[in-house]
Amino acid sequence: MPLSRLAALHGVATSYSPSPDRTVAASDAAVVAALTALGVAAGTPAAVRASLTARETELRERLLPPTVVCWTDIDADTDDESPVPATGGGDPGPVPDGADPVPAPADAGPASASADHGPGAAVGGGGAAAEGDPGAAAPAGAPSDSPPGGDPPRGSSLGAALAALPVGTRLSVRTEQGEVRESVERLPVGVHELAAAAPDGRTARAHLVVAPSRLPAPPGRTYGLLVQVYSLLSRRSWGMGDLGDLAELTAWAGRALGAGFVQVNPMHAAVPGAPTDPSPYRPSSRRYPDPVHLRVEDIPEFAYVDEGDRERLLALLTRARRLRESVLDKGALIDRDAVWELKREALELVREVPLGPGRRAAYCDFLAEEGEALEDHATWYALAEVYGSDWTRWPQGLRDPRSAETARARAELMDRVDFHSRLAWLTDAQLAAAQRSARDAGMDVGLVHDLAVGVHPNGADAWAQQEYFAAGMSVGAPPDAFSVQGQDWGLPPWRPDRLAESGYAPYRRLLRALFRYAGALRIDHVMGLFRLWWVPQGRPATEGTYVRYDAEAMLAILVLEASRAGALVIGEDLGTVEPGVRETLQEHGVLGTSVLWFERDWDGTGLPLPPESWRADCLATATTHDLPPTASRLTGDHVELRDRLGLLTRPVGEERAEAAADVGEWLALLARLGLLQGAAGGVSEQSEEAEIQAVHRFLLRTPARLVGVWLPDAVGDRRPQNLPGTWDQYPNWRLPVADAEGHPVTLEELAASPRLHALVEVLREDRAGRATDGRGPSA
Repeated sequence: MPLSRLAALHGVATSYSPSPDRTVAASDAAVVAALTALGVAAGTPAAVRASLTARETELRERLLPPTVVCWTDIDADTDDESPVPATGGGDPGPVPDGADPVPAPADAGPASASADHGPGAAVGGGGAAAEGDPGAAAPAGAPSDSPPGGDPPRGSSLGAALAALPVGTRLSVRTEQGEVRESVERLPVGVHELAAAAPDGRTARAHLVVAPSRLPAPPGRTYGLLVQVYSLLSRRSWGMGDLGDLAELTAWAGRALGAGFVQVNPMHAAVPGAPTDPSPYRPSSRRYPDPVHLRVEDIPEFAYVDEGDRERLLALLTRARRLRESVLDKGALIDRDAVWELKREALELVREVPLGPGRRAAYCDFLAEEGEALEDHATWYALAEVYGSDWTRWPQGLRDPRSAETARARAELMDRVDFHSRLAWLTDAQLAAAQRSARDAGMDVGLVHDLAVGVHPNGADAWAQQEYFAAGMSVGAPPDAFSVQGQDWGLPPWRPDRLAESGYAPYRRLLRALFRYAGALRIDHVMGLFRLWWVPQGRPATEGTYVRYDAEAMLAILVLEASRAGALVIGEDLGTVEPGVRETLQEHGVLGTSVLWFERDWDGTGLPLPPESWRADCLATATTHDLPPTASRLTGDHVELRDRLGLLTRPVGEERAEAAADVGEWLALLARLGLLQGAAGGVSEQSEEAEIQAVHRFLLRTPARLVGVWLPDAVGDRRPQNLPGTWDQYPNWRLPVADAEGHPVTLEELAASPRLHALVEVLREDRAGRATDGRGPSA
């Protein structure tokens, strides 16, 4: 019992429920390992008792949790400032500017009922938040549920925090804008500093996050394309798709197809190596993009490379053409390392061209704005060139980014540090240009960027931000029906306690960087804002346990930064989701993700969910990068592929029968709805192309606010970009977009594809029908 209580007070679960009717106990070893990673001694019964006493004393005596959250709202039509309950819904108001005044705390709850919050007034509720306070949440790093054998810990909502203060406590707030106030009323949105002084002499400071209660919904229905950028090559690519191709794609899709967005894979910087891990979901850094995506010819200095280097540059262009042709015409896989070797050499030559005065000023501004974060990032890459890409094997002194040895090495490698800083600047600029291209083309949203769950343990972020990561732990998933052994993703988790103590500074900075060139942000495994499955290093995934995060604070930061950028947020909430998560996300305007094949009446008949029963606040798609393309699912090719690779856990006959039955039920529903027509638009013999069109007609029958078309589906590609559960058995993340016969399709060919245009016409006709017959929102 002492271990269970200690775990609860630090947000570490001692059991989990893989299904509503089943609870599985976490091992004591897993719980102790998680606590140890949080800096809590729990290796012996005596250590557990001592740590428990210390934690209970800390929670009892502290005035404020390290981060406090206040939700607020502004009336969209009248600009009247009107507080709403933290659990409330309703239509969102306009996104407020960071300095606009906002109403008194919406979640004040018990505190507002018992204390005067006027200027200079003393506050305090004289005890813990009242039971049932809807604004109350667990403190950072602690679960929402009450720990056994005691009162629930105080919440991170402002109402709960104020109610727990002793009567007579005085407050002051220093806002982001530098203003000092003696009241928590009418604060601007942002992350402020809240100070409390109790009558008994105790004082405390906390980060106060004031965020809009809800993000605005998309303005009507819109559809868009989903693509892995590296997979879409043009006749100008250097062996893989790049940011020049992305800008062309957005301009064409917006102007010629009427698309409202293009969703891409994570553009995070990779860990260099031989070979480099091609997965965009296991990056070295999520804070900076990968320069391998640069279109070298679009860099202004490219045109001015010195005559002496021009011949070398032309030779690189020739090698790049051969590399491109090997992928497009000779069946070669995308070779990221070969592409980067060519681009790195070219970028070294381009760098020799002096920046003009305006460009130099822009670069200096970027360096000043990014500060230490960019310096750390570039230093890691410079050191990796010398010592390899695993910082845990570097000389001891270089493993600490703040050591004197690292400072000396940085000075010695300053030329390389500047090179990698320049690459970050150039890539950032081309990403911004791609978003401008999308918006100039009339896209309502533009680029939808993807935020990976975590980072590589040996990469730049894990080195530069060591204090924020849980040492000896990896993020994964517990055993379930799809993976009986559980999953270990090899990504170190953030420490919830350190995040809270910093006011979520690294998280805020990460989001701000991504929103700089995004119309929307997809959060991979959005359930990780609530809890993550921590697996002790060297142990199987079955021997992990959940660790809870302060979801209210994580969501408030996310909504705050998205609102400032005027951007949408899409949560990838597929798979097992604990009760209440989807509802909480929806309350704050975070869209979900609905994939057709998973949308069934699981609580009733088990049959495919009719379109009118789908949720509206979501991105609806037929498939994703981790699932079979629609053509593959319709034909059963995905079963044959897994059989060839030895991935099936049942006889292939059973798998074929189940897959055929699944598809058959969906096709029957499509036929009953009158959606299954010939590829030319009329009723005809059923074809694979007609079935794919019908699937997308169905998606547009749902109330989903966003509808996504997996770009390979538009040309009949049958190969998944990623096949979970494989490593070298399948070329994950290395396949170009291809047609139904497996021939690569260039961006130029895509733009002229009759099959793609036929699908787009279906989408446009269905959208026009909605506008005239009232079946749903139109774009």
